[in-house]
Amino acid sequence: MAEYNTMELMIVSAARELENAATVGVGTGAPCAAAMLAQKTHAPDLVILFEAGGISPQLPEMPISVGDSRTFYRAVKAGGMCDIMESCARGLVDYTFLGGAQIDAYGNLNSTVIGDYNAPKVRLPGSGGANDFASFCWRTMVITPQDKRRFVEKVDFITTPGWLSGGNSRDESGLPLGTGPYRIITNMAIMGFEEKSKRMIVLSLNPGSTKEDVQENCGFELLWSEDLSETSPPTAEELDILRNQVDPKGYIINR
Repeated sequence: MAEYNTMELMIVSAARELENAATVGVGTGAPCAAAMLAQKTHAPDLVILFEAGGISPQLPEMPISVGDSRTFYRAVKAGGMCDIMESCARGLVDYTFLGGAQIDAYGNLNSTVIGDYNAPKVRLPGSGGANDFASFCWRTMVITPQDKRRFVEKVDFITTPGWLSGGNSRDESGLPLGTGPYRIITNMAIMGFEEKSKRMIVLSLNPGSTKEDVQENCGFELLWSEDLSETSPPTAEELDILRNQVDPKGYIINR
């Protein structure tokens, strides 16, 4: 079996969630690497969208920002932010990848403040387009390291809506029916959300991780799938493409 690090495992796991001909809104970093890997393996017709306006580029190499000229390379359209956000609002974007400083049991994300909003311990960058993406794209995925400081019972501020307080609360809030958090991909496991409660549920354990490891590094009680499995490790082919075509300089995979 080929050797790999946890970042490579997370990127490969995320890429496998993207089917051919789907649409995905990404930022830079691991989400972009996952989309590029999917496009170069099993999903050649994957449509990648960048917040700054690049629509379906054929990325020659890893861009350094959502406005990098490479995000427009051989694109279907060199649009703008309004084109991307309007596409999300019209229900044309299947997936998006997001992140944040905190995530709770219902997939709500905080990238605004740590502590009280008016007198925070830390002031964070804020939403950018994250709220729009999570509100209107059909399925939201998160790639993130896992620890108790990040996985909290209640986020200090809801920058980006997940399943809100669970159950039907997201639908009742007025957000589009059928949208919401889908997968949480960490260095330890892959999570989804239980159908009725909308609470985070562990679907598979990454190689080398145990149930005790995953729960110990989470600030709330996790649910566990009855069909709990082990995450399939990256194949030699996936690693070769990731290392030599997607991120040959190791900007992302060597973090």
